Amino acid sequence: MASSKLLCLILGLVYLNVVNAVGSNTNETEAIQFLNDYNIKGMEESYITTEYAWTYNTNITDFNQQAMINRNLVQAAFNQEARANASEFDSTNFSPDTIRQLGVLLYIGDSALPNDKYEELNGVTASMETRYATGKVCDEEGKNCQSLEPDLTRTMATSRDYLELFNAWDGWRAAVGAPAREDYIRYIVLKNEAAVANDQTDCGAWWRSWYEVDDLPGDVQKLFAQLEPLYKNLHAYVRRKLYNVYGEKYINLRGPIPAHLLGNMWAQSWSNLQDLTQPFPDKPSVDITPVLVEKKYDALRMFQTSDEFFTSLGLIAMPQPFWDKSMIEKPTDGREVVCHASAWDFSNQIDFRIKQCTDITMDDFITIHHEMGHIEYDLQYKNQPLVFRGGANPGFHEAVGDVLALSVATPKHLKAVGLLDEVVDDLEADLNFLMSMALDKIAFLPFGYLMDEYRWSLFDGSTPHDKMNEKWWELRTKYQGITPPVKRTEADFDPAAKYHIPADVPYIRYFVSFVIQFQFHEALCKAANQTDEPLYKCDIYQSKEAGLLLSNMLSLGSSKPWPEAMEQITGQREMDAGPLVEYFKPLTDWLIEQNTQNNEELGWPESTWMPDAPPSGGSTMVFCNTLLIAVMSLVTFLFVTKL
Repeated sequence: MASSKLLCLILGLVYLNVVNAVGSNTNETEAIQFLNDYNIKGMEESYITTEYAWTYNTNITDFNQQAMINRNLVQAAFNQEARANASEFDSTNFSPDTIRQLGVLLYIGDSALPNDKYEELNGVTASMETRYATGKVCDEEGKNCQSLEPDLTRTMATSRDYLELFNAWDGWRAAVGAPAREDYIRYIVLKNEAAVANDQTDCGAWWRSWYEVDDLPGDVQKLFAQLEPLYKNLHAYVRRKLYNVYGEKYINLRGPIPAHLLGNMWAQSWSNLQDLTQPFPDKPSVDITPVLVEKKYDALRMFQTSDEFFTSLGLIAMPQPFWDKSMIEKPTDGREVVCHASAWDFSNQIDFRIKQCTDITMDDFITIHHEMGHIEYDLQYKNQPLVFRGGANPGFHEAVGDVLALSVATPKHLKAVGLLDEVVDDLEADLNFLMSMALDKIAFLPFGYLMDEYRWSLFDGSTPHDKMNEKWWELRTKYQGITPPVKRTEADFDPAAKYHIPADVPYIRYFVSFVIQFQFHEALCKAANQTDEPLYKCDIYQSKEAGLLLSNMLSLGSSKPWPEAMEQITGQREMDAGPLVEYFKPLTDWLIEQNTQNNEELGWPESTWMPDAPPSGGSTMVFCNTLLIAVMSLVTFLFVTKL
């Protein structure tokens, strides 16, 4: 659970000014005492609520789901009372810190709904998340069932069989996508009602308000426009490599790429195509998956290796409760769990955990650093008031682990920790490394950008309910240059096959983080006195100077507007794609040269093209999940007004 607090300072100030007009308590000493009391009680309430959520996420049962919903109602009542008490103060002459804290308490998100609708929203969201977490793809006889983690994920990562990939891709969407459609329509209505109760026009506006900027869509659009040429050159190069494997029947060199061929269930990362795309196959690869297996790494050792990187910078080690209570492997006792990796702050300044069904791969090795970055951020700001225990903006929280992973992924660092035998210091080896990074970082950019553009259009009504799947593929083709491998209709609801959609997790934070992590990396490399090499070679491992610079920013939490946090670490106050462009410049130049030599078409002018039907004419897999049926029966009974 990425721990980002919902922060609406501007709205808080407006609300407090309105309160001023009717006359309120102007005693700042009393306001500070109220905030102190809230902090103590708020930690207690939040801890209990988080425990219920953890129990459900690590043991999905009807009982645990309903217990979590009931507890959320108690938390909502507490939030409503805190807002009412905060609204009694006239903060005109209060200190900026007191004004900021009171402003946060005035906007309470979904808790602002009436109890019946808040309970319904919790039920709808839990229903979608349960469906996602327990979904399986089975054969036509209802046997040989496969879960997303690790089964389908491994298939997407390793198979080059067109039909096998199609069956996994299509089967997963049949299992968890289409059945979520009606739930999601109701979710949109309820989330918009909650946003209005927080003085916003719709939920998209509410989510954007957390960034405290005038025009977030405009800001990210400018960043994406700056980065789009990098993506289109990578896309053209990868499309040619896939053409060499699958031929013209399934790849059009002037069209979008079939979504199931890119090594990932959502085509958001192309890292699993490294074997097909490595610029110089005779030079070493930085894929350490075989080494992790050979050296008998398990999940615990991977987490310990990550922890050692953080402490080498002088940052805070994971506390003992982290090791005692985290779920770092998929349980083998028959429990259904939410496998999607997440970091949890239990708000009591002691208990921090990660939930991850770890596989022994380089991808998961990097994911561990990402999730532990969340925990490190939580640890650094744990002494802030509860309302300030969040990232400077949501993208900051996502960037922290990733910025350290930029060092961890370097050949220099992997050799230092015994996961790479040699570092070949020449341009060809460098291009191999940069390609491995681009398949993750550059390939992700349009996906990270479009996810919330899509949802914003649902929330503001510009995409009607009878066009939800059509709009999804319109944006995925427009920005990513991918196409579904088979015709989709409004009977499908493919967005719900991605965790963050049914789980109610905003996504533009990831696009933001993929930009600012390179700004952070550049600043930390300067602090570590590593400016004599290209940015992509920098490894800040063991630099206490870099660790101190990072720690000083992290400890602020959300107590200051994010431009102040940005300035503290980078010396500038704006998001800037320049460092990302610089990092990948040698690869970009090489890709341009390759694409020019091959007369590649940048982009996908034949955007409506689709591949031929798979050899069998369709999927041979069907959805099979008896637990889902039981859960949905319960939801139907409890929330009959919706259904």
